[in-house]
Amino acid sequence: MKIDTLIVGGGLAGLTCGIRLQKNGVKCAIISTGQSALHFSSGSFDLLNELADGTKVDNPLAAAGRVGTNHPYAKLDGKFAYYVREAKQLFLDCGIEVNGDAERNHLRITPMGTLKPTWLTFSDFTQLSSPRDIAGKKVLVVNIAGFLDFNTKFVADSFEKCGAECRISSINLPELERLRISPTEMRSTNIARVLENDKTLETLIRELAGKVSGFDSVALPAVFGLSSAAPVRKLKEALDIPVWLIPTMPPSVPGIRAQQQLRRSFEALGGVYMLGDTVVKADFKGNRVQAVYSVNHGDISFVAENFVLASGSYFSNGLVARPDSVIEPVFGSDVDFTAGRDSWYDKSFFNKQNYMTFGVATDDKLRIKIKGEVQQNLFAAGSVLSGSNTIHEGCGAGVSMLTALFVADNLIKG
Repeated sequence: MKIDTLIVGGGLAGLTCGIRLQKNGVKCAIISTGQSALHFSSGSFDLLNELADGTKVDNPLAAAGRVGTNHPYAKLDGKFAYYVREAKQLFLDCGIEVNGDAERNHLRITPMGTLKPTWLTFSDFTQLSSPRDIAGKKVLVVNIAGFLDFNTKFVADSFEKCGAECRISSINLPELERLRISPTEMRSTNIARVLENDKTLETLIRELAGKVSGFDSVALPAVFGLSSAAPVRKLKEALDIPVWLIPTMPPSVPGIRAQQQLRRSFEALGGVYMLGDTVVKADFKGNRVQAVYSVNHGDISFVAENFVLASGSYFSNGLVARPDSVIEPVFGSDVDFTAGRDSWYDKSFFNKQNYMTFGVATDDKLRIKIKGEVQQNLFAAGSVLSGSNTIHEGCGAGVSMLTALFVADNLIKG
């Protein structure tokens, strides 16, 4: 198979890059092993919440110039603000409704009911400016009976710490009761599939309408709208009070919907998306990649003019930690990491973990280095890159999308 650009990894970075390329006439194929981080999303996309030294960030646009010299944002050729706008527009063009402003982080509600800063949030969810938005409100926190991935007590306790008055309730329907036959069936995605039936959703809405009198808002788990946002809109329009959908523990219904919408957009533009395959090795000639090979295709190679590594970090095996080193397993890319395993981590789980900054080494165009030599047609995008601690700094989605757009533009320009 021969194409213009082959992308290794079908998550947020890979799809963003592929969509940008396809829109500009560059024929792409994506090879994706399986689930991406979007399947575990809490419904928001972080751009920059904190600098490496711990300084809190309210305005990502203003703070982006203060990241480290090896941070992916420092390699965007001074176009950080431009790619921020382009990333949000890409979501909107793909039918993914998001709200947010890069000049000021807003607050999102986490699965625990706490508040965290973020850049963009799915329109499903409530966007808050401060804890005062919750203070003084009477909130009804409702769960689906038997659904264990949404803890109403944690949510209610967190809201009450912000000054709200909460009451907990639950709803059950015959259609949902069938899922309880097996505990493994009572998951967010399965509930969402049941609630895509209009009659079932209308029954649930009637049940809710009988409970919300006297409350200022109702909080529910985000188990609506697996295939489209229509059930979410119908739910919010039908009730007389604001509906606060709360992210659940994984899997994430809105995250999966976003992944599906991005994939559909990529394929509608003519891209080829190969799910359930893994790239395992590559052929080189000099400082250029000639072809790659995958598990499913054996000795049949994928030949392309350019290659993009968007395989993610440790979670998706884009990076693999060994006792004394960290490797990138497909191309054998150079990886920036510190010597001495004791320097990789902090024994306190919630402290900054140094290993999160490890990743592949690149030049200023995000071309990958191997044995110190820049590979002319091999690029990297997303969390496989070195230089950012996406969890500590709150920049995971931003790094994925902005570097993917930057790489795509470099390929388009040739």
